[in-house]
Amino acid sequence: MLNIQFNQAADAVTERFGELTNAPALVVDDRGIIIASSERGFRARPLTETRDLLGAEYLRLPIRLHGQCGEVILAEPANGEVLSPRLAQTILELVISQTLAVAGLPDQHELKNKFIHDLLHGLAGDEADIRREGQILGMDLTRPRAVILIDATAFIGVAEEAADGETNHAQIRRRSQLIIDSVVQFFHLPNDMICAYVGDGEVAILKASSTQDLAVWADRSYDSRTANPSWADLAALKRACTALVTRLQADFAASINIGIGRYHPGIAGIARSYQDARTALSLAERFHGPKRVHCLDELGVAAFIGIADEQTKIDLARQLLSPLDSEPELFKTLQVFFANNCSPSQTANRLAIHRNTLALRFNKINLLTGLDPHKFDDSVQIHLALLLRSPSPPIP
Repeated sequence: MLNIQFNQAADAVTERFGELTNAPALVVDDRGIIIASSERGFRARPLTETRDLLGAEYLRLPIRLHGQCGEVILAEPANGEVLSPRLAQTILELVISQTLAVAGLPDQHELKNKFIHDLLHGLAGDEADIRREGQILGMDLTRPRAVILIDATAFIGVAEEAADGETNHAQIRRRSQLIIDSVVQFFHLPNDMICAYVGDGEVAILKASSTQDLAVWADRSYDSRTANPSWADLAALKRACTALVTRLQADFAASINIGIGRYHPGIAGIARSYQDARTALSLAERFHGPKRVHCLDELGVAAFIGIADEQTKIDLARQLLSPLDSEPELFKTLQVFFANNCSPSQTANRLAIHRNTLALRFNKINLLTGLDPHKFDDSVQIHLALLLRSPSPPIP
């Protein structure tokens, strides 16, 4: 971290010192390597290779920034004026003092990222204070928002220093901003989202997620009024994210994955939505392999196994079986099916129906829920959902 701070401060010092003295200025580290220069083409070179730039007369002034020592090298002024070492040292001290003072001021970009990081992790404090701080930082937290988590590690998370000497920290910041800029352009409405780099190659989007905000991607046949509020408009959000990830992969030619969180009401709901998205990404990576858009309701059995929060599993169970809420006969059929070890013949006998009638009921269940009781994975999901769903209708 010290190297990053030293290099950033050195850049600012050489630029300002060179302007004030009207002379080329360099900063070298304790190895004699140039880490900052007011002139192009000298960074990362040994000082011994800069004789043509410095000329016969140049000043060497000691410098200490963020606990690290080096030297400022000042060449002859371009206008031919003679600059005394004492005056040069005084100017340098003023420039360093100003640079460190500015560096000590809170950075708006970093403040925003930290605020969102704390918000997503439930560390932000009182709800009224959070809304007020968000307003100061230009964020509207009164609108319903769901979290979209973009894993762009393949593009952002570069471990090595760039070839032109750009620090890893600076490169990560620049590349994460490129991702955010692309997201803003995709959605066209910057005010309906809050974006931040949250570390580890991930960008979080707090997307306005009311039905009106997602109207462009809505399925006109879908009636969100019949759904659990946490799942309402989720289909539209999935369509939006599918289009977004296609755009990002085209823009950056890198593997991009997205986890989608449900909408949960209130400020605390933003942290819950983030946990949904975070869980969807991590479980999908472990159980589903490479895919691009992930959501809890599409993780299959992995969701019931991998989700730690019991309430989330209950919510998922209710959502998966909600299309059957008005079909008590189908609920009864499933309960009898699992009570009889998934035997179609015993289920038909117990229900006193023909095997063909049972097959028709299973087809209807598949049509309504997207889950086929004949398939092992789907059958396990249905069974787990029935066990978690509360209240569960008893078998007559």
